[in-house]
Amino acid sequence: MSSKTLTLVAFAVAASAISASTAISFYIWGKFKRLEKSLNSTLQKCAAERQGRVRAQQALRKALAQPKSENLELTSYPMTPIGVVQSCFSTRNGTPRQPLLVPLARACLVFDASRVPPASLEGLGEYSHCWILYVFHLNTDLEKLWKEPSKSKFKAKVRVPRLKGERIGVFATRSPHRPCPIGLTVAKVEAVQGNTVLLSGVDLVDGTPVLDVKPYLPYCDSIQGAEVPEWVMLTIASVSFAEGFFSTLDDCWGTAGKKSLYASTDELQSLIKQVLSWDIRSVSQRNRPHDSLVMIGNGKAFGNPSDVDENQDEETSVCRSDQGPTPSEHVIYHLILEGLDLSYRIDGNGNVIVEKVSISSEFPNGKQNRCDYSMWRDHLT
Repeated sequence: MSSKTLTLVAFAVAASAISASTAISFYIWGKFKRLEKSLNSTLQKCAAERQGRVRAQQALRKALAQPKSENLELTSYPMTPIGVVQSCFSTRNGTPRQPLLVPLARACLVFDASRVPPASLEGLGEYSHCWILYVFHLNTDLEKLWKEPSKSKFKAKVRVPRLKGERIGVFATRSPHRPCPIGLTVAKVEAVQGNTVLLSGVDLVDGTPVLDVKPYLPYCDSIQGAEVPEWVMLTIASVSFAEGFFSTLDDCWGTAGKKSLYASTDELQSLIKQVLSWDIRSVSQRNRPHDSLVMIGNGKAFGNPSDVDENQDEETSVCRSDQGPTPSEHVIYHLILEGLDLSYRIDGNGNVIVEKVSISSEFPNGKQNRCDYSMWRDHLT
């Protein structure tokens, strides 16, 4: 082959290579432009959607903040509990009226894992105490809140135990019977494990729905020099155990101890003393301590219910027999703690004597998944 022919072949090969390279470059450039155009379009759509969401949220907040023109009623804000309390207090009666009065009062706050991932609780264990917002779910007058305001018959004043039943404005009290049945309490954070928080010093009844938890900050949450009315101050009673109490407690502990948040009968006795040292009786029971009461079953009776609603009229809270007055030391009261029914009486000097204990109908059944002492043993020793 001559040199001229070789030159032509080389030139042809080079031209073909350049042509192919050019074609590939044009193809890549065209595809890049199409991708760039598609990306810009997607970004524009995202920006428009975000602006739309922002405008919608702003409009919603504005609508919620402004009263309705027809009745000046604020729009409702939907709230869903994020957790539930498993407490040593089985019923409302006996649950402390204020937090931290009973240091041994324990409860587990179990969060709904579908709404609150465990990561939400990271760091909470570094605080000694926390605030808890919750719902007074056992109020018997909750249905009134769903009616028209003019038909709700909401009581602006409530009976106050410390004032022997005298009525006072609801916002001057911590009564659970409020226009919005939301409670606020503080508790000691003992430990955090997974989606569960172990608390102590609680004043929460078992099954309480929780709306929110916030850490307690001493530098701004503790108010030096705060003042309260004289009637708010509390007195402490003496608590003792009758001779037969200890044998009945031993009989129950074989069953109750397996589901208890307490390590031993000694620790449970300390809890009982702390709870009963504060007068847990209802207004009706305080005002009529000498009435002969009709007892039914485990103490859930007329006149001495385990769960008296102090918003009820006194006549519906107390049932007197026709036998006339009974000495106060013969009146038997009941307290349900850890599913145990405690029978006690109060003598003429206001001293509490715990008579006996038995398994109550409130005792959790085997199907209920509850926290117990074994889960928290390492944190409580």
